[in-house]
Amino acid sequence: MSYAIIGFGAVGQALAHTFARKNIDVAVASRRPAEALAPQARAIGPGVVAKSLRDALEADTIILAVPFGEHREVAKALPSWEGKTVIDATNAFGVLVEELDGLPSSAFVAKAFTGAKLVKGFNHLVAATLAADPIVEGGHRVVFLSSDDEDAIAPVAALAKRLGFAPVTLGKLNEGGALVHARGRTWGQLIFQDLSKKEQ
Repeated sequence: MSYAIIGFGAVGQALAHTFARKNIDVAVASRRPAEALAPQARAIGPGVVAKSLRDALEADTIILAVPFGEHREVAKALPSWEGKTVIDATNAFGVLVEELDGLPSSAFVAKAFTGAKLVKGFNHLVAATLAADPIVEGGHRVVFLSSDDEDAIAPVAALAKRLGFAPVTLGKLNEGGALVHARGRTWGQLIFQDLSKKEQ
């Protein structure tokens, strides 16, 4: 399984740190050329490799960490998303609900990535918390996952565990997903909740 983080701002870099901590290779890409990202990527860890957007999108699993409004541009970079898993770490705070066709933000994002399996995840923590060691007080920091594709959750939950997090599945995007998304001027009840879970 290969991984890429698209977007190399605060959240993208935070996610890159979580991969580097566990020595899991990950490609990173943004609107800027790979050469511009390379020094920062190398500073995070040797397995964090800056690539062009097209090269990064060859990965099996893509983590979307761009500003919400840029997701369509990323989606246009591939003619087909069949066989890909997209983890949506974006938030649509400040985007009018009408602009989302009344859908949860991730369901709206999913429409752009035709054929992909989309999972909402890693979006509810601020970047500094996301970048920090997820082992806290004898437990693991929780990440919430939701998807309309049940088969997509298991591999993303397995990745979250490899990264040191405790994945908690919330169900479909319009149910559990609504608890962790920000859209318009509203916040889901679980957004920014920094919770940990002890091993059973």
